[in-house]
Amino acid sequence: QVQLVESGGGLVQPGGSLTLSCAFSGFGSDAYTIAWFRQAPGKEREGVSSINGEGKWRNYAASVRDRFTTSRDNTNHRAILHMNSLKPEDTGLYYCAAARAYYGLDQEKYSYWGQGTQVTVSS
Repeated sequence: QVQLVESGGGLVQPGGSLTLSCAFSGFGSDAYTIAWFRQAPGKEREGVSSINGEGKWRNYAASVRDRFTTSRDNTNHRAILHMNSLKPEDTGLYYCAAARAYYGLDQEKYSYWGQGTQVTVSS
């Protein structure tokens, strides 16, 4: 059974940093792409970043490129989203999701989802 559990969310001031973690289980560590999505109140869910199973391919939304970095540790079954220079518009519920192939930020292709972790950027 595939499971994804996010952690690391919280309240941070603008300009601050936060690191999210996604613990995954139920599939071979290097077999699935892991992506991050977020949903702000009153807005549609949007893609943030993705990383393929081997960690060779990465993709970022334009709004977070140069500020966010995604990585993965397949030995410990974990994906990481490190967020720098956070802005109030980064506020939202952050989800990690898994897919068998590399689909970038096409959320309809992702079959498995975590419950999300809240990130709030506010002074």
